Amino acid sequence: MSDPALQPAAAPPQTPALSQIQRVINIFSAPSKTFIDIRDHSRSWWMPFLIMVVVGYIFFAVVNTKIGMQQVVDNQNHLSPKAEERLAQATPEQREFSNKIAVGITEGVFIGNPILLLVIVAAGSLVLWGTINFVFGGKAKYGSIFAVWVFASLPAMIKPILGSIVIFTGMAPESFNIKNYSPTNLAALLMNPLETSPALYSLASSLDVVTVWTLVLAGIGTAIVAGVKRSSGYIAVFGWWAIIALAGAGLAAAFS
Repeated sequence: MSDPALQPAAAPPQTPALSQIQRVINIFSAPSKTFIDIRDHSRSWWMPFLIMVVVGYIFFAVVNTKIGMQQVVDNQNHLSPKAEERLAQATPEQREFSNKIAVGITEGVFIGNPILLLVIVAAGSLVLWGTINFVFGGKAKYGSIFAVWVFASLPAMIKPILGSIVIFTGMAPESFNIKNYSPTNLAALLMNPLETSPALYSLASSLDVVTVWTLVLAGIGTAIVAGVKRSSGYIAVFGWWAIIALAGAGLAAAFS
């Protein structure tokens, strides 16, 4: 008997359609069912996106009230010797202007997070769609890959939840790192960013439990909607992740 997860992407529906709530629940208990439903029935992705937006804005409220945007910016400057040096050499007027810009950008990123999330998923889905179809011979539709990535990203909401808990349990505002605020990776658990090379800290931050969980889900879903072996989905997803992680480490070394 063949595995339904490996049926061609154009196969007719074999099971009743799931509700959006069922899809979300299955991501944490039986993810293949969600991805098969995306392949066979609907490429709708609004429910997980809405959940992540709500969690993101709650985290924004926590950071804004308990840490403060000014403190967030000050902390990032402190973690970047080059940034601190530029500020030290600037005039008071230049420092004030630069500070206003930095605070505004930080708030803007939080407020515009839903749009940024869609842009990132759209770009990543395009790359993955091309990779799984043209390199691995898949038959995925772009909309299916997009939906897979949105659902696969649901575990990522664990990070702002944990970050909020850490803040409420007494984190000193001066130690808050907006780039790595959740204790789910080696860097956050074992390393001091001020005493670790930026490249190494960036790589260690990439070794994140939640991130790996998301990548595994994306690999499974990509393979299902493309009608290819699961190993092909894993190679496509983790291959791009490795490239991005190495590039991030290089940028951290160059600009920190």
